Amino acid sequence: MARKKKKTPSWFEVKKHITGFNNGQLLDLIGDLYRLSVNNKEFSHARFSLSEDPLKSYKRIIQDAIHPYLEDNETLDIDRAEDAIKRYSKAIDDVKGEAELMVFFVECGNNFTLSYGDIDDDFYDSVLLMYEKAIQNVTELSPGEQKVFKKRLHEIMDSASGIGWGYYDGLRELYYESFPDDL
Repeated sequence: MARKKKKTPSWFEVKKHITGFNNGQLLDLIGDLYRLSVNNKEFSHARFSLSEDPLKSYKRIIQDAIHPYLEDNETLDIDRAEDAIKRYSKAIDDVKGEAELMVFFVECGNNFTLSYGDIDDDFYDSVLLMYEKAIQNVTELSPGEQKVFKKRLHEIMDSASGIGWGYYDGLRELYYESFPDDL
């Protein structure tokens, strides 16, 4: 006879339990979750704008993951860098902050390949995809806010002119499709 698989509890079931909590119980629960992980702390700090620069810890993660120091046997971890951006986006609805993290991701990736030479196709695909997402976020900003980001996006594109795998061509295509007036 086949064993029945236990169903993993859902948010709905957890929500049923906590709806009856008083303020003290909720604060205790939130405090426990806060202390449970660095990710929860970063989430709380970003959500409530508690740090001077809410992007700083996320940028550090991106920098370490996308531009590791190979001499120190650090490894490239694109998923970790992408996850940092997703976690920031869940913590706070801030298109400009997301754009900053996305452009920073691409700058780090671009600098990594300029430092260490050609990487691989998957790496360039990931960086190009983030470049595209960054442009999408930038186009949602006011023209004044776009100006700084467009300059950085253009600098990334220019600095990649000798890089292969279709990377430079992809950057150019994405940039000029989105900002045709810059041609």
